[in-house]
Parts: sequence; C-alpha cells; structure tokens
Amino acid sequence: MNHVDYMKRALALASKGRGAASPNPMVGAVLVKNGRIIAEGYHARCGGNHAEVVALKKAGDKARGATLYVTLEPCAHYGRTPPCVKRIIESGIKKVVVGMKDPNPLMNGKSIEILKKFGIAVESGILEDELQQMNEVFVKYITRRMPFVVAKTAQTIDGKIATANGQSQWITSQASRDFAHELRNDFDAILVGINTVLNDDPFLNATRKSKRIKKVVLDSYLKTPLNANIFKNTKPEDVIIAVTANAPEKKIRALSKKATVLKATKKGSRVDLKWLFKELAKQEISSILIEGGAQVLGSALKNGLVDKMAIWIAPKILGDESAKSSVAGLKASHVDQSVRLENLSVGKSGKDIFIQAYVHRHR
Repeated sequence: MNHVDYMKRALALASKGRGAASPNPMVGAVLVKNGRIIAEGYHARCGGNHAEVVALKKAGDKARGATLYVTLEPCAHYGRTPPCVKRIIESGIKKVVVGMKDPNPLMNGKSIEILKKFGIAVESGILEDELQQMNEVFVKYITRRMPFVVAKTAQTIDGKIATANGQSQWITSQASRDFAHELRNDFDAILVGINTVLNDDPFLNATRKSKRIKKVVLDSYLKTPLNANIFKNTKPEDVIIAVTANAPEKKIRALSKKATVLKATKKGSRVDLKWLFKELAKQEISSILIEGGAQVLGSALKNGLVDKMAIWIAPKILGDESAKSSVAGLKASHVDQSVRLENLSVGKSGKDIFIQAYVHRHR
C-alpha cells in the first residue's frame, strides 16, 4: 500500500462521521508502522475524541516511530477538546501525512509548521480534491459562517410537484421517497415554508432515531397550528419558527412553549433568508436541507443561498400549465437570467431519475 491507499482508508473512516460530527468536519486517521496498519480512528461525534486521538489511544506505545495518515490537518487550538498536535508530538510519531489543510482561519497550515518544528516530517495534499468535496459543508461553514444549503425536489418530467388542485401523492416511487427521507440524516436542519406545514402537516424527522435535527419553518405571519406534527416527539429547542414583525404577540407567546420563535428581519413581506441563515450558522447549524415549497426554493435560489440541488424526476407528465411547479418566484425575463447548474451526477432511484448538481456561481 502507498500514500494514496492509506489516505483512501482514512477517507472511508471519516465518512462514518457523516451527519454526526457536525459542526466539526469528518476526519479519519490511520497509523502505519513497518508497512502495516496498527490502529485507526474517526471523529464520531461533535465533542468526542478527534480521529487522531482515537487512533493513538488504540496504538498506545506502538505509535512511537509510526506514520500517521489523517484526512485533515490536526488541530492546534483548544476547542471542545485539547489540541491534537500536542498529542501527536508526545506520541513519538515520526511522520504525518495530511490529506488537506484545515480551512479554519485559526489553522490553515499552523499545525503543519508546529509539527515540523518538533522534527516530525510532514507531507500534505494527498487526495485533496476528494477530501474537499467530502467536507464541503465544513469548508463553507468555517470560512463564510454560513450553512451549506441543499434544495431538494421531487417532480414530473415537465417540472410539476402537484396537480392544480394540490394533489401530489405520489409523484415519485417508494424507493425515491425512502432515499429522500434518509438524506435528512446528513443535515443539521430541515427548512420548509408555512404552506408545506399547512398543506402536508409533515413530521420532518430524520430516519435515524439518535439524530437530533432542527426543524425550521418560514412563517412570516405565524400561522403554524399549535397541534402541528412538527412538534410531536420533538424538544422545543429543536423547532425554530422564523417570523416577522407581522406575527401576533399572543400567538408568539403560545408557540414559545413548543418551539423557538425567532423574530427575523423582513425582505418585502417575508423573512429575510440571508439574515436567517446567518443566525442559524451562529447556532452551529452548518447544513440545511430545503424541502419546500416552490416559493421557498425560488427565494433561496434567487438570493444565491443554495449550494446544491437534489432532484428526483418521475417518468410522468402532467401537462397542465396550472399544475404546481417545483420552483416559483424567480421571474426570469430572459433565458440568460436562469439559474444554471453544473457538475451534474445522474443516476436511477427506483423507477425515477436522480440528479445532483451544484448551483453555478458567477465568478
């Protein structure tokens, strides 16, 4: 095995922390001595031991003289846990191979320099592109203090999510619905508009019981019913209702017992999404899955807040101009004003087509 092989193993370990390590990055570590792996570790949850520490604890004294492969530059600052670089130096490691530098402004090469000063050989940039993509949520969150946002939609070939009278069950296959539900486990929060709550009364739960996910509702005038399903079997601090000054104080007091009511600034008559996302980032919400409706998706896209799209397309055609479209409110008057997607990946999901694509950013 070579550097790439060991780093691929570390990457696979890191992926085990998906949806649980947030707002920290996913990190994997592999200790190699005399051509064989002697210990491994990954960052399983925020507040838990970092990947390097897990591997070093497993190796014990055997770590002396070994090479450490780690997907992300070890931390050199005190956070929820002590700095890993200190532990690495004390362990007697002779070489550290780093996949990518830590994009955190507090770091960004600092640990590498510290390790070198203590006589530890360091090599970096192994599988960097793959690791950047794996931790794209963390990279955006730590450098821009904004959540990474994915907008999902399930639609017909002609872009419809419901008939003109609102009937939508079911456009996509059971396999696609299961896939979309599982996707929630990867995120810190799910966001919907008030119309989705009123029309569908969803629970917005993750499939993994151990996963605590924030449920965010855009509700400018506070129409959310007190008996809505989003409150069931959920802690009040895990439901966030974003309102504006138009929301009645009496209803705010009533709902404050069941949720966090967040008074947002307005953009027009609605919640200012950019302001809201910045506030959510302050609460260490590093990723958001937008699940609807069409106006919410349109507003998020129009304001340049969506990073990636997840689109399920059923082999069906409604063929009705009055049927509800998956995205609304962009109001482009020219094709050049359309939102463009790039780096598409296309696959099958049951009987449907599944597309993932990044929203093009003007450079």
